[in-house]
Amino acid sequence: MIFNIYKPKDFSSFSLVKKVKRITREKVGHSGTLDPFADGVLVLGVGKSTKKLSNIIQFDKIYEGVIKLGEKTDSMDLTGNIIEKKKVSKITSKSLKNCSDKFVGEYLQRTPMYSARKINGVRLYKLARKNIEIKTNPKLIKIKSLNIQKINEKSLKIVVECSSGTYIRVLAEDIAHYFGTVGHLISLTRLSVGDYSLNESITIEHFEETWKS
Repeated sequence: MIFNIYKPKDFSSFSLVKKVKRITREKVGHSGTLDPFADGVLVLGVGKSTKKLSNIIQFDKIYEGVIKLGEKTDSMDLTGNIIEKKKVSKITSKSLKNCSDKFVGEYLQRTPMYSARKINGVRLYKLARKNIEIKTNPKLIKIKSLNIQKINEKSLKIVVECSSGTYIRVLAEDIAHYFGTVGHLISLTRLSVGDYSLNESITIEHFEETWKS
């Protein structure tokens, strides 16, 4: 069976999978990790349904995030260390629209070191923690739609629909660069994976109650 589970903040995708395994006592897989600081939709397959995940993982996704401008971190999000600060210039409604238009479509995106991607069997974030940097080939991804709104002079809200494999942290940093500064994600919510939406997701507590009943 396929389940649309809500992953809370400060809870790893692996931990959620492990908990579902303990509840069901069956094989469990997921359709793409969410960073621990992020929340939202995590599609899980239980038992024979794990075979369906290879298709689900290719579905387009929608995210909502907040970018803090003027500070760059080594992890590209709020969990990392600040490694650069830069002045933030005034951002206009027109420049927000121009920025959105620039990123909609296909573009080559690099894989961040703080990611779950494996190189020679080792996850990149494990190498990053040892200050080892690996250069990866850029990957062609697609931004289907992008809405950017100014929250205040140093923060932006983004809602993006994108192809599988898109790193929102990288997009956030690229958006900051567009405005002549640096930045990092301070919040991220996955609103949907294909037709699996956040308003239909269930908590792990609800899942456990339903499974046992």
